[in-house]
Amino acid sequence: MITSSQNAKIKLARALTARSKDRQKTGAFIVEGVRLAEEALAAAWQPQMVLFSAQLSARGLQIVEAYRSSGVEVEEASPEVLASLSDTETPQGIYAIFARRDLPLPSQPDFILIADQVRDPGNLGTLIRTAAAAAVQALIVPPGTTDPFAPKVLRSAMGAHFRLPILELSWPQIVTRFKADARPSLRFLIAEAQGGDSCWQARLDQPVVLIVGSEAEGASPEARQAADGLIHIPMPGQSESLNAAVAGSILCFEVVRQRSHH
Repeated sequence: MITSSQNAKIKLARALTARSKDRQKTGAFIVEGVRLAEEALAAAWQPQMVLFSAQLSARGLQIVEAYRSSGVEVEEASPEVLASLSDTETPQGIYAIFARRDLPLPSQPDFILIADQVRDPGNLGTLIRTAAAAAVQALIVPPGTTDPFAPKVLRSAMGAHFRLPILELSWPQIVTRFKADARPSLRFLIAEAQGGDSCWQARLDQPVVLIVGSEAEGASPEARQAADGLIHIPMPGQSESLNAAVAGSILCFEVVRQRSHH
């Protein structure tokens, strides 16, 4: 049993919890809690390592045993040591470290979401969760958006990371891959509070890239350069704008609705 917070495995877990640059450098990320460990298991993701404490629930211990029996390295740590890793109020006593994986994209994608300058982890996590539910084929994170593998983003996404391709690309890479070289051609549309077509009238049954910017700043200049048009959600009430997660969710399911009629 690990009883020291200076143990190398605990130090790695702490680094992956706390620092984006360590997640980038190692190509790994860490999930906390029974629900996320369960979602990973259901999606057939094998962790590099699982850390757990004796305080873990029976449901959690079943996950630990399932991973142990499939050959994953499993280590028990004292509850105090594991609690030192947690950034939640009620630690659940299980952590799993995963290597990032490139999930396959269709050869001709026709439904992509870009989270542009979305800096709030809860908003980004909700967008990832919604994108997976709406069968978005990839979620793209350009520079300026928060780390999609940060613990708060992972928690908000509720396991969607294990099912949805998430790409961290620069705007020149996005334009080359999904605009210049894409067949069929994808229409890039920026979600705005006002301006452009109403989402109810826009042709979202055709191949589309939806760009959702932050509520405070909107889309970046690079996004505006790449865009083919603007789109807005009609708001009969007095609100000036919706946050990124809400706007993105409405638009994703408007794409689903329109395509279900064709």
